[in-house]
Amino acid sequence: MKRLIAPVALFGFALVVTACGGGGGGGGSSGGGGGVSSSSSSSSSSSSSSSSSSSSSSSSGALITPGTPATATVSFEIHSDTGRQQISPLIYGINSGDFTNAAIRHLTFNRAGGNRMTAYNWETNASNAGNDFFNQNDNFLSSSSVPGAAFTGQIQDTLNAGGAYLMTIPMAGYVAADENGGGDVNQTPDFIHTRFNVSLPKKPTAFTTTPDLTDHTVYEDEFVNLLKVKFPTAFTGEHAKIGFMLDNEPDLWSSTHRRLRGSTDASEGAKLTYAELFQRTEDYASAIKDVAPNALVFGPASYGWQGFVDLQGAPDAAGRDFISTYLAEMKAYETAHGRRILDVLDLHWYPEATGGGVRITENNNTDAVVAARVQAPRSLYDSTYTETSWITQFSTGGPINLIPREMAKINASYPGTGLSFSEYNYGGANHISGGVAEADVLGIFGREGVFAANEWPLQSSEPFILGGFAMYRNFDGAGGAFGDTSIDATTSDGSGTAIYASIDAAHPERVVIVMINRTNASVTTGARVWETAAYTTGHVYQLAGATATPQDKGTVAVSGNAFNMTLPAYSVTTVVLGS
Repeated sequence: MKRLIAPVALFGFALVVTACGGGGGGGGSSGGGGGVSSSSSSSSSSSSSSSSSSSSSSSSGALITPGTPATATVSFEIHSDTGRQQISPLIYGINSGDFTNAAIRHLTFNRAGGNRMTAYNWETNASNAGNDFFNQNDNFLSSSSVPGAAFTGQIQDTLNAGGAYLMTIPMAGYVAADENGGGDVNQTPDFIHTRFNVSLPKKPTAFTTTPDLTDHTVYEDEFVNLLKVKFPTAFTGEHAKIGFMLDNEPDLWSSTHRRLRGSTDASEGAKLTYAELFQRTEDYASAIKDVAPNALVFGPASYGWQGFVDLQGAPDAAGRDFISTYLAEMKAYETAHGRRILDVLDLHWYPEATGGGVRITENNNTDAVVAARVQAPRSLYDSTYTETSWITQFSTGGPINLIPREMAKINASYPGTGLSFSEYNYGGANHISGGVAEADVLGIFGREGVFAANEWPLQSSEPFILGGFAMYRNFDGAGGAFGDTSIDATTSDGSGTAIYASIDAAHPERVVIVMINRTNASVTTGARVWETAAYTTGHVYQLAGATATPQDKGTVAVSGNAFNMTLPAYSVTTVVLGS
């Protein structure tokens, strides 16, 4: 069990900082640890299901030892008294989500991110996506000339739905100066000075909400102030409900934003160094904190594995692990200046795992890809699992074990820092395997103490991925949600199945269990639940087959706190015990 150390409140949610310890749960977890974890006291974190289930409390309040279910292929065990880990409500996030959409409004965290944000000019809403779209300046984000209008509407919708928002702040030094289109800015002589404005972290004079458009300079702290003015209640309390991300994938600037890095042709621009990124981080993060000291700052939004290792081949890496060095630098800043300017270590994770030679993030649902996709979440936590990828072949030489690996760096170099994944995607947008993988990932994030996460849609429509979210956030169509506290849940088959379980801190007799079948055949299971309440029925919801929304499967009989379930091939099953 994790030891509670210091309660705080982040993004308006109640949180605790926990000591490093073992995570609960099945599938051969090596445990999560450290960092920042959270639970919400608001309705956005969890809600009682409208489902029918029956329970009664033990008269003595003692833990009830469950009976033995009928013989089954797989055994599940749930212990409500061990492995308790507060679940951050911010793990149920998405990028650029429409929180007025019924399929999204039950999520909790929205982010403005992506490559366009590196050159986003908040004064005019002009942007440049770099190599993603012809290195062209345009008005893709918004045709409005109202400062910040590209995102203020989305922010308001998110806040109205009870969610929190993460705004990206550019820090590459230049932002788009026009919306002229016409292709690559390199067609213009001296484009860096004529097609871009200088972007600075801190304004030396008074802020205004109607910035000067003729000074060729954009101040990023003034943008933070603009959001404070527009959303004053979001910045009240101990911590604001609007946080800030330090740019996007700086480890790839030399290729994605080569025009900002000195290249005038197809060649890469100047590689970013550790030293330069550290200085930019300190300049921009401190400027944000000067204006909004109660806002959380996330960084460095690293793109992926080689970025974690050496900032994608930074010239001054010198064999130093980038993440560990970055964290140590941020700690050194706090020591020198007496304040923390980085709250959350942020990474991006698009798995490199392959099936039949095809990466699982591809729009491909062949048998080999599906089989690899549903196993890939194990690389987040399982010290016994080795995926098929270039990472395991050429870098780790074995299991990736990503969350414990990065948590260990946090604990060693900058304790108290949260861990987030502001972009991730496992593919399968239109296939049940995408829903299975998404549900597995969300269970892992909650159990392992991840602070925040935002899925990045790779397809214009992702019904099965949203179905995976719904198995935690809206399984009954009425806001029924997974609890706010993870508890121990183990499986006898950590390869073919996974199980995650929760209670509500305010209603510990309400147990919600998510069972996952990662195989292409149905599986019989027997579950035993150690709880103080005695259950007679559970309500069952299922995501399986060709239907991308949770289906109400009625009740399952529970006897002596034990029950049997048959899990369909490639499926997610949510069982609610108690009410």
